[in-house]
Order: sequence, then C-alpha cells, then structure tokens
Amino acid sequence: MTHYPPQIKIKATYMRGGTSKGVFFALKDLPENAQLAGAARDALLLRVIGSPDPYAKHTDGMGGATSSTSKTVILSKSDKADHDVNYLFGQVAIDKPYIDWSGNCGNLTAAVGSFAIENGLVDKTLVPNNGIAKVRIWQENIQKTIIAHVPVTDGKVQETGDFELDGVTFPAAEVKVEFVDPADGEGAIFPTGNVVDTFVVPDIGEFQATFINAGIPTVFLNAKDIGYTGSELQDAINSDLKALTRFETLRAHAALKMGIINNLSEAENRQHTPKIAFVAPPESYFSSSGKRIDKSSIDLNVRALSMGKLHHAMMGTAAVAIGTAAAIPGTLVNIAAGAVERDEVTFGHPSGTLKVSAKAIKSDGQWRVEKVGMSRSARVLMEGWVRVPPSQ
Repeated sequence: MTHYPPQIKIKATYMRGGTSKGVFFALKDLPENAQLAGAARDALLLRVIGSPDPYAKHTDGMGGATSSTSKTVILSKSDKADHDVNYLFGQVAIDKPYIDWSGNCGNLTAAVGSFAIENGLVDKTLVPNNGIAKVRIWQENIQKTIIAHVPVTDGKVQETGDFELDGVTFPAAEVKVEFVDPADGEGAIFPTGNVVDTFVVPDIGEFQATFINAGIPTVFLNAKDIGYTGSELQDAINSDLKALTRFETLRAHAALKMGIINNLSEAENRQHTPKIAFVAPPESYFSSSGKRIDKSSIDLNVRALSMGKLHHAMMGTAAVAIGTAAAIPGTLVNIAAGAVERDEVTFGHPSGTLKVSAKAIKSDGQWRVEKVGMSRSARVLMEGWVRVPPSQ
C-alpha cells in the first residue's frame, strides 16, 4: 500500500457576516509559509475552500460554490495607530485556481469585530462587560478604516437577537458598521471626474454610466438601457449565459475606463473588482423568499453582480457605493432615487431591502463622503480546525 502524508490541521472559525460566510483565520495560526502573501498562502486557501472545482459544488472543501460563500479572511492584531485589527480578505474563484485580493467584503466586516474580540485581538480594556464595543478595523485590501459596533453581554460577544436582515434566514444581534472615508485609492470618488459618463462598449452599445470608487469600485447602469426592469431575481439573469457574458464584457470595459486594468485581458484575473450594477426607480416586486416589497418602502431598486453572477442580496461594499452615489446629485443612483438631496437611502435587492446612510460634502469642486453606515449581523457557525492535505 502506498503511504501518503497525513492532512495538516489549522485552527479556523467558520462565520457568517451579513449575507456572506467564510473561513476566518488568525494570521499566527496559519502555517509559517502561508503567513506571508504568495503562492503558498493561495494554494492553502484554495484547498481549504475546495477550489478550483470543475463541478462548481465545493464538495471537497469549505466553500459554498457561490460568490457569497467562497471567501477567506485573515486577521491579526493591528500595527496601525488607532486601529485594533488588520483585516485581509480573499475572494476565492470557484472554477479557477486563483484568489482575488483586490477588494473588501463589506458583509464579512460585521464578523471581523466579533472574531477580533473573541480571539484576543482587541485590548480587553476597550471591551465593556456590557454594552457596545467599538472595534477599529484596518482593511488591508483597500487601505481603509472601518468601525464595527459589536454588542457585548457579560464580557462575551452577543450574537443572538431580534435584528432581521433580508437575505439571512434567522434573526441575530445587530452590528452597526461604518466605512470611514470610503473612496477607493487616493480618495477620488469619480475616477473619470464625472458623475455620469457616456460609456461606449464595442459590439454592445452606448450607455450612460456612473463610475465610482467607494467601498469597492463600481459601475452603475440604468436597468432600462440594458433591457431590464431592476426588479429581477437571480434566475432571470444567472440562467442566461448570453446575459452573463454581456455583463462580463461590460464589466471588463468598465475596469479599463476606471483605470483598474491596463488591457482587457487583465479583467479575467480580477473578477472581484470592479462590480457592475444596474438601477431603476422604485417598483413593487416579490423577493426571492416570496415577500412583497412595496415600492412605497424603497427609494429605488438595485441589482448587482459578483464574480460573474447576480448576487442573491447585496454585497456590503456595493451597498457603500450605492449609499455614496445616492448622496451625490446627478449620479444615476441619485436620479433613480428621485434626484433629491438625501443622507440615507433604502433600496430593493433580490432578497428584500437595505438602508444605507451617507453624507456627501463638496469641497474645492470635489465630492467627499466622510462615512457610510449600515446595519448587519454576524455569528459563529463552527470553530475548531480545518484539515487539508499537505501541498505536493
């Protein structure tokens, strides 16, 4: 009988944050060769998730075979002044052997604070015995500050509660998250310098578009311009291969226009950013759970794609982009939401609704948003060790 080396085991926590879930690691618990960015780390995390999987099931890993559930997080005590924890996020491709480190996951941010407190990454003197712990997160992918307000009861993170989040089946404790100065990169919210541009895509057409760097680089289109109503559910788009191919072409050209890539061929290995979304004025519809969403309860409808598929709810980082754009007059998001001044917006997505707050300020001809806030929830699903075969 041929002898093979045994699996290695690594301390890990499987957590839900917002409408996503992923495998969380403390940096110090990773094998030494995976504590630094590079091929060894990527190979390990791919194996943990179960990618690449040509069957697109993740049967042999911890992933869930969707963009919302094929995620990894690495956390460490922060080396940044006035921050508690460093947060590094990896979006794992399902059918390809790569991890996209180019952006953040806003939903999992809600779980970062909880993990950090429970794993000793936050100074105990900053955690009340009963109350709200303010966890200062340094988001390493995008070099931005995020504040998570985590409820604590008897010195432990409070996970249970009655806060309901559309896209999540069961209620839990509310975690308020604030994205500070969310403009990506050097702080230019609009990489083209315009709130609306003419977007020409060869062989597809000419569209109005808002290109924005806030939370995550995002391009917004009008639903009607691309043949949609804005109230679509997942199957209407994800079962249409021709539509998905067209969206990917649009996204690739948007990445080029935003200066994220230098040539179109680079888009294939940068699927996490930018995001592509389409907006429409409020219309009533039935969510994926069968719940009626009345147009009187929302300011607009938004649908967004993640990793090539229509998202089942809304990515947290895209929600930051939506809130930011809604607060700035003249963007397609603001126009769809009634073209009025606002510091919060409630939008419809496939699973229901979400409210996001944002306050925009114009100074020296440039728009700036100080912070964007929203409520999420998080909880530990399982903790212990993941096991993976050693690299060959």
